[in-house]
Amino acid sequence: MKTYIIDTNALLSFVTDRNPQQQVTMAMLFEQAAGLNCKILCHSHVITEFVYVLEKVYGHDKPAIRRMIKDFMAMPGIVVIHQIDFSMLLDYWPDAISDFGDSVVAALWSQNRHASVVTFDKPFIKQLKAFGARVYADEKTDNGVASKL
Repeated sequence: MKTYIIDTNALLSFVTDRNPQQQVTMAMLFEQAAGLNCKILCHSHVITEFVYVLEKVYGHDKPAIRRMIKDFMAMPGIVVIHQIDFSMLLDYWPDAISDFGDSVVAALWSQNRHASVVTFDKPFIKQLKAFGARVYADEKTDNGVASKL
């Protein structure tokens, strides 16, 4: 079974209309997870960033955000990770990866190197590839629709 590590922007792409192609890609991935055909790891820091952006940038109310988080966490195939190896995280941040949240995701990948990282953040993708990480975007066809997971 494939394992994926989700970044904040991928989660935001699913619940917002900012990029319909990314939204479809994420819907397909979540459908695979809900069918227990893959596992998606999500660090709790990603959820914290998700809450902040939805509230402060998109203006969603807290009860709506809470419902989204509850639904996400209850979905089969989703595993929320609360721990992180801070030594590993600090190996990335701030020199190799300047964004702290991205460094959290990179550290989680370091602990799960068999996983692919799900992100649409092009600078972060470049940084991940420099470390040899697999990125979900590379597993898609040219038309942006996920290939066979």
